[in-house]
Amino acid sequence: MKAVWRILGLLLAGAIALQLFFIGRMALMTVVDPQSTTFQRSEAWRIATTRGSFRWRQEWVPYQRISDHLKRAVIASEDGSFTSHEGVDWEALEKAWERNAQAEARAARQQARGAARQHFAPAAPARPPKVVGGSTISQQLAKNLLLSGERTLLRKGEEFLLTLALEQMLSKERILEIYLNSVEWGEGVFGAEAASRHYYRKSAAQLTAYEAARLAVMLPRPKYFEKLPNSGYLASRASTIVARMRAAELP
Repeated sequence: MKAVWRILGLLLAGAIALQLFFIGRMALMTVVDPQSTTFQRSEAWRIATTRGSFRWRQEWVPYQRISDHLKRAVIASEDGSFTSHEGVDWEALEKAWERNAQAEARAARQQARGAARQHFAPAAPARPPKVVGGSTISQQLAKNLLLSGERTLLRKGEEFLLTLALEQMLSKERILEIYLNSVEWGEGVFGAEAASRHYYRKSAAQLTAYEAARLAVMLPRPKYFEKLPNSGYLASRASTIVARMRAAELP
């Protein structure tokens, strides 16, 4: 029994030490620009091991050298209440849970109908429901900076705690600056400057409103849209984001 308690104590001590390490890293980010994130390093490793090459395009630029169009577009597309919430948008999260539940219910009904038709024809495999997130910019940054890509309740809980700590330690402007300099915009393409030069051959400071909106729309699925530059959805959604950008409040 003593051995069990010893193991549990060591696990608890390890968990506390890990959280303190995370807190220390976030505190350091108030004055030091992070050179990479956990997500970036995992992506670089994936590309190197699957493609046999190393691809990493990123160039840090200060907040003032990123177009306000891009800042407004990302807020309008990803987190409309960024400047007013404290890290977690509970209303958006509740709506996301409802949409996910509805998607799962539709998938279950499709599967049931397919099973009923099995007597007459082979049933097609049910398409998995599209999971809609409710993550804020702060949550996305906390996850990409420090956490793995696991989708578990434990990791989600850790993400919430780190997000609240991030909001306490860093200003909204600093959070947005780090996010725009580290978020993925294609395979091996990270940050606003690398994305602007990759897609438009210009700096992030020179982006037009429509160019910024297209980049913002890519964020949930950057590698997918990188391969579909003429996507109708991308163009249509970008026009919608342009219309919303005036209402987006900058920190």
